[in-house]
Amino acid sequence: MKIHDHRLIADDGHTVRYVETPNQGGALTPEYLVMHYTAGSSAESSIAWLCNPAARASAHLVIGRDGSITQLAAFNRIAWHAGQSQWAGRSGVNGFSIGIELDNAGRLERVGERWRCAVSKREYPDDEVLIANHQHDRPGTMPSGWHEYSEAQIDVAGEVGVLLMQKYALRDVLGHEDIAPGRKTDPGPAFPMRSFRAHLLGRADDALEQYVTCAELNVRAGPGTEFATLPGSPLPAGTRVERLEQQGLWWKVDVLDTVSGVMDLVGWCHSRFLTRAA
Repeated sequence: MKIHDHRLIADDGHTVRYVETPNQGGALTPEYLVMHYTAGSSAESSIAWLCNPAARASAHLVIGRDGSITQLAAFNRIAWHAGQSQWAGRSGVNGFSIGIELDNAGRLERVGERWRCAVSKREYPDDEVLIANHQHDRPGTMPSGWHEYSEAQIDVAGEVGVLLMQKYALRDVLGHEDIAPGRKTDPGPAFPMRSFRAHLLGRADDALEQYVTCAELNVRAGPGTEFATLPGSPLPAGTRVERLEQQGLWWKVDVLDTVSGVMDLVGWCHSRFLTRAA
């Protein structure tokens, strides 16, 4: 892909799908990239809303779960994605940033045996849900469910992000939660911000996302309580781990700390008792 005349050009040489939103302002000289989730039921419904004058909101790009891209505003025009916001002592982040919306339901609530988005009322299976605390949750807050991002949209967002960083010499990539803390929670703990930022900034940081235990937690030989606990269990609260893979709510983790004299502990634990490390 490439950028020409502030429009995104696909690998086949054609501009990506362009649906111009009326919800935009004047000229923009971007300095930052801001990541969001849509909290909608689909990419198409979110695009329709961001192009509705009644929404008074928009973004430059929407990336679907299949990796499809829709551009709503040229990169040199202000889009209304940040709302009341500030960063580095400056307010009104819309005026100096590019906004990307990822099709993702965001924070979910547990209803019976399913996870549901409070906004769209759509339900999601366990294998699409991360259970974690948000970085701005108060101490003692119970973890919430968060809709996982698809691999395709993270890959595409990374490719587009690198182009934007290079084209506009952007200073950094931020989350909406960074520029409007307490008011916004996107892109949330399911978004791999640390590795994503490292990729966009060209840092040699391929480290997996780290989590910490928020209660004593058994590590097991397999993904379920029917599997035996491993030596070193239970992990005390505050133990650091890296997620290696996932089966539903069970994660395979690499325990980074020495626990009860045990080093190099790798096994399965329930994600409910893990929260993203600061």
